[in-house]
Amino acid sequence: MNIAWYATAHGHGHAARSCDIIRALLAREPETRVTVIGRVSDAFLRSRLPMDRVTAREAVFDVGLVQRDSISGDLDATCEAALALAARRSTLVEQETAFLRAGGFDRVVVDIPAIPLEAAAQLGLPRFAVGNFSWNWIYEELAPGDPRWAPIVSMYREGYAAADLLLRLPFHEEMEAFPRRRDVPVVAGMGRNRREEIARAANAPVEARWALLCFANVNWDESALQRLERIENTIFLTLRPLEWKRRNFRALDRLRFPFTDALASADVVLTKPGHGIISECAANEKPIACVERPDFPEARVLIPAIRRHLRYGVIELEAFYRGEIEAALAAALNAPPPLEPAPLGGAPLAAEIIAG
Repeated sequence: MNIAWYATAHGHGHAARSCDIIRALLAREPETRVTVIGRVSDAFLRSRLPMDRVTAREAVFDVGLVQRDSISGDLDATCEAALALAARRSTLVEQETAFLRAGGFDRVVVDIPAIPLEAAAQLGLPRFAVGNFSWNWIYEELAPGDPRWAPIVSMYREGYAAADLLLRLPFHEEMEAFPRRRDVPVVAGMGRNRREEIARAANAPVEARWALLCFANVNWDESALQRLERIENTIFLTLRPLEWKRRNFRALDRLRFPFTDALASADVVLTKPGHGIISECAANEKPIACVERPDFPEARVLIPAIRRHLRYGVIELEAFYRGEIEAALAAALNAPPPLEPAPLGGAPLAAEIIAG
């Protein structure tokens, strides 16, 4: 197989689960080659995939949510960027049709841009989507009564209608823009506990409480960082390029310590509601201290998943930006066992469906 895999420009969670399925495809079919198209860093891909059969190409076919940092979005900037993308839609479809033809691709998978599905349909290629939400649903929810969003929503609906099959992940909205849907279990990587090794490499006391920060960036001011620095017996782990030079912060090289290994080695995870991190915490049985994210519709389907499948604590948004997180960390670590385990095994099943 020769697969073109399009990853959204929004967040690492989509790219992480894409990598899990790609890895399963490569293990299943030794001659498979995959080109990952999106804006995913080389270090991120190399930390998750065997790059001897994977090629990366930078190109953007959706804008996601333009964000001020990993939690706060900018709705006006998002609308402007999405309108600019919609204005180039026909050009981008033509461009990708030529790319797919020239590359000899025989399958197209998206998580979860729409424009590449239209290009693949021009060539009659099998075309799959993977996701737990669609961008038309997000934008409809974000902008009621604003007519500027109408052509953007229509663009995504029309593009998604060209998919042969949606592999719908748990914790989802209905995703009714896709004419054919098949539910698959959670897609998540299993990490390896390397706590002793990380402790030596990062000079992190092995007996301390380790909290892994799962953000691309956070706008903490000096007073918030000082408050975090005063928390006793706690080490905050990050993966570069996210890094703060503080007494109890340690930044890890993601090529030496892949994210899932850092996750498996930590005691608790500090993050926002995101599908990828919830899935990986569930798979690795890690408690989660979760920042409220009231402005993003996906949180409505993710919060119930956190409550059912994870030990958790909740941090109010304003308290998070003040660095007041210690109570939520303690709540997550002391929470009772989850109500039920999450359904696992989505990556090999998705790989089987795409290969078939």
